[in-house]
Amino acid sequence: MPPRFRGFPEEGMRFLVGLKRNNKREWFQKRKDIYLSTVKYPMASFIMAMSVDLENFAPELIGNPKISAYRIYRDTRFSPNKTPYKTHVAAVFPRRELEKHQGAGLYVHIAPDEVFVGGGLFRPVSTDLLALREYLATNHASFRSILESKKFRKCFGSLSGQQLTRVPRGFAKDHPAAALLRYKQFLVSRQIEPELATTPAFYPEVIRIFKTLLPMIRFLNDPIVERRRHSDLILTKGR
Repeated sequence: MPPRFRGFPEEGMRFLVGLKRNNKREWFQKRKDIYLSTVKYPMASFIMAMSVDLENFAPELIGNPKISAYRIYRDTRFSPNKTPYKTHVAAVFPRRELEKHQGAGLYVHIAPDEVFVGGGLFRPVSTDLLALREYLATNHASFRSILESKKFRKCFGSLSGQQLTRVPRGFAKDHPAAALLRYKQFLVSRQIEPELATTPAFYPEVIRIFKTLLPMIRFLNDPIVERRRHSDLILTKGR
């Protein structure tokens, strides 16, 4: 079957190049119709196409433009960089039942000079991270089998993300999963040639990468979802 999404418009890529050179509100406002037609709406189409395919291979993940798409506007409140706009577009496909960035999800990032696909667990709350670490402590062999599979390593290389300098409190320093338990984030990504993003070959490649990543996403989400359900059950019984 032909891909559901046939690539981002080249005009959209040119718009992002121009935005990087002229990251000012006046420039953007004069060209907002171009942004909408060649960047925002194509990303919405990409997300809607992905939502259909997620139903087939990852129905627990959400594909919805209102949830998945990131705003073009930067949050400059705590940044020394006061330019008002991002110069890329991105989307995330998170786990149902969880907040957008609290569970593990799939991610795509598109800019004229950088395109990558990946995902993982980016910003877990402390109680969810503890639940994951406890799950890892007894299931680390299963997680390593995912990370060390030939297909996974060829696609992504190795795991990345912020780490503690030592094993977290409550776990033995010589625990066999010590190296994994130090992670605060669990992320992987694969770079794609930017030129591919404007062709029909882009969408099938994203699907292939997402399917390769899915076992890791599910492993990370399982203990978090279980903890949330258990907490909800306790609250329900207490009423």
